[in-house]
Amino acid sequence: MCVCVCVCVCCCSGMDVTMANGNRVNALNGTSVKIPCTFNSCYKMDPNRFVMNWTYQETKNDTKEMFMKFDSKSKGMVLLRTDRFGDRVVFDGNLDKKDLSIKLLDVQVEDQGLYHCYIINHPDRIQGHGNITLYVVHELPPPRDSTIAVAIGASVGGVLALLILSMVVVKCLRHHKKQELISEEKMEEEEKLEAEVVAEEGTKNAYPLPEDV
Repeated sequence: MCVCVCVCVCCCSGMDVTMANGNRVNALNGTSVKIPCTFNSCYKMDPNRFVMNWTYQETKNDTKEMFMKFDSKSKGMVLLRTDRFGDRVVFDGNLDKKDLSIKLLDVQVEDQGLYHCYIINHPDRIQGHGNITLYVVHELPPPRDSTIAVAIGASVGGVLALLILSMVVVKCLRHHKKQELISEEKMEEEEKLEAEVVAEEGTKNAYPLPEDV
């Protein structure tokens, strides 16, 4: 008898690259900003085979310019000096935690654009890619004043509390009224029963039964 045994081997293939929420970040002109990039892979990172680079693109139609990459020899991130950034880019992540984030120093208006994070984590054959848009502004929007929201919330909460209290009072009044009606009906029935008993006794007294001989 020949028995055929099939062994199913599940191969892990795929990579998730995560940037910021909404894939955009705002930076105030002249300040520093962190441009995040993290990844999840089915395989442990091998520094001898790991490939990663950061590129900049002014618009979607422009050529991408590489300004940082992972160096397998030094086992770390290496800045590629460019006329645009010079030495204003530093690595701000943690390779052990699969964090490849960078920090851009002294942000300039010309730094606005698309930042691409490319990753290949062998033996994963799929290249991971994420992009984020940096917007450079001259002033950040003011923080939202929570006082109004708190006041509105307190007002709404007060109204709801009064409404619930009113409902409870109405329910109690209805219950009390119902109990009074039940008591009145019970009293009327008892009075009616007593009247019938009295009438019956009166009839017996008016017509006495004959005595037994």
